[in-house]
Amino acid sequence: MRENIPVIRLRNKSGDLVVRDGVILCFFMRRSHKEVAPAVWRALRTYLRAIPPQSLNWYGSDDGDWLPLDDKGWEVIRKQILERPWGAMWHVDLAEDPGEAGGYFFNYQGRQLEDPLFSRDEGATTAVSFTFPTEYLLEHGPAHLRALALELAGELPFSFGYASLAFVSHQGSWFSALELFDVLERYPGFDLPRLGDTSELIGTRARGAYWLTFLGQPLLGQLGCSEGVRQALSFPEVSLQPLEGERLLVSLGEWPEAIDTTKEHHLPQYLALANLLEPFLYEPRANSFCPDRDNLRRWIRHLTRSREL
Repeated sequence: MRENIPVIRLRNKSGDLVVRDGVILCFFMRRSHKEVAPAVWRALRTYLRAIPPQSLNWYGSDDGDWLPLDDKGWEVIRKQILERPWGAMWHVDLAEDPGEAGGYFFNYQGRQLEDPLFSRDEGATTAVSFTFPTEYLLEHGPAHLRALALELAGELPFSFGYASLAFVSHQGSWFSALELFDVLERYPGFDLPRLGDTSELIGTRARGAYWLTFLGQPLLGQLGCSEGVRQALSFPEVSLQPLEGERLLVSLGEWPEAIDTTKEHHLPQYLALANLLEPFLYEPRANSFCPDRDNLRRWIRHLTRSREL
């Protein structure tokens, strides 16, 4: 419910805003950059039409600087996605603000899976994410955001994707946020996006259970196809929408859930999807710091306790 979505503003020791509340749409594709580049460009154009003008104002250059996303900058981005023929990896970062955490980000991690760097790595994927401030969700409503997620998904040959409330920040800058782990513990329904790390490992597996969960192949087949998912998620709050290419959108409710652990919740559909996906979650590297997986485990434990009350 909209009234249960918290306002989160986290700052670093210097007082800079480095994490805020928002919504993320993220898709993982076990495809090479050259196969998906036109689709990613179309999805980016769809995202731009949906958000207010000048919501993206800066882009990350190859040397690490943030440069103005003016007409010249957009031509750089277009060429980087569509025309650059060389390299094993493609990174595109677009942001509302070059310093503090704004609500709008676009992040693309493209990989040439045929390259020797990745050819033996079954976990490497190409991935893309789109973020919004929570105010966008509240203004336009969840049906609008769900329709936009479907439009973006229709462009992309995903194996897994999701939409969720999220801690929105520049890539990796959440490390410097004061009180991050306190709010992460309190709101396990908030995603902590780590697109670069996750896209190196996820392959065709799942990342977790989310408000909107997009299931592609071969994952959907491993779950028993649409009918198997339907039987496991026979709750009135859940809707299933078959998509082209034997894919499926699972919606766990009208609104995304923050899941405030200081309050009681009855969300059996989240627990059921988390348990269904558990055998197919991607595995982080040994001894790696992986708060998103830890967050999922806390989520499942909390939901299990809530069910037993």
